[in-house]
Amino acid sequence: MRGAHGQGHLNAECYSSGVPIDAELLEILACPNCKTPVKLVKNGTALKCDTCHRVYPIKDDIPVMLIDEATIEPEAVS
Repeated sequence: MRGAHGQGHLNAECYSSGVPIDAELLEILACPNCKTPVKLVKNGTALKCDTCHRVYPIKDDIPVMLIDEATIEPEAVS
């Protein structure tokens, strides 16, 4: 849904993290390494792939989906 000024509608999870990532964009973003969907982590400052454990930074509200810019973090132990 688009607002009066052409801005995308944000879902509550994306908006509450403080990072204005459009919900539709988040739904289509995938890890460029393994093509798995990514999720918001680190209080909305990064996107993580649960398959290959790459973490892509979000800089100036823009996801940097470059493999060379990603860090690899091990799976969290429960």
